[in-house]
Amino acid sequence: MDAYDAGSAARHGPQEEPRDTPSALAPPPASPVAPSVPAPSALEPRTGVAALSLRYQIGAALALAVVGIAVCVHTAMVFLHVAPPNTVTKQHGKAIDDWIYPEFEQNWKLFAPNPLQQNIAVQVRAQVGTADGGSRTTAWYDLSAQDGRAIDGNLLPSHTQQNELRRAWDFFVATHDAQNRPVGLRGALSETYLRHIVELRLDRANAAGEGGALERVQVRSRTTNVHPPKWSDEQVSDKPSYRMLRWWSVGAEEGAR
Repeated sequence: MDAYDAGSAARHGPQEEPRDTPSALAPPPASPVAPSVPAPSALEPRTGVAALSLRYQIGAALALAVVGIAVCVHTAMVFLHVAPPNTVTKQHGKAIDDWIYPEFEQNWKLFAPNPLQQNIAVQVRAQVGTADGGSRTTAWYDLSAQDGRAIDGNLLPSHTQQNELRRAWDFFVATHDAQNRPVGLRGALSETYLRHIVELRLDRANAAGEGGALERVQVRSRTTNVHPPKWSDEQVSDKPSYRMLRWWSVGAEEGAR
């Protein structure tokens, strides 16, 4: 026993510590630390719908669904109301009108359902009192053509050149019947508005001439059909039609002599 111990000590030396094995040198791997989960009492308080009980959450979801359906239905009704005539509007037109009128009435149309297929020119002539006491009637002034020439090639045409005369004529037509009789209280207003415009245009063109004075003016419209494209078989008349108004006294608010 002593000899064994002595031999063992002789191999390692009297003060030498036994050599560490690889397993002794490497530290034990650290076990992964699980993320700390806060206690239920540390969670943030719920807000909004999540703070409601299950019963009220179901009620809120149903209310939101009803509002969403109502918005979709209203959007669809407005779209069908302003859209061009189609199968749906023909079959359910009354239901659409009942939904829209009177609270949600729309005065605009979608996709230009009725594009203009005619060229309408507003023309005017005047009866002029001459310096010698006589009178003469001028030729027709094509005011629409004048506006067209002012707009053609102009990158920034004025609102007056583009819309004043056209809107005045549309206003007149909308407030008068086919016999040019005013319909409603705005008829006289549309006549005065149109007459003031043509008087200003004639003064600008010096239609009365030297020493002359405008006494009466007469307005007419000249309507011609827009020719269909070459690939179309549609046939339209190229003969212009006229809508002749009565003579209006210059400076008078109503009535022609």
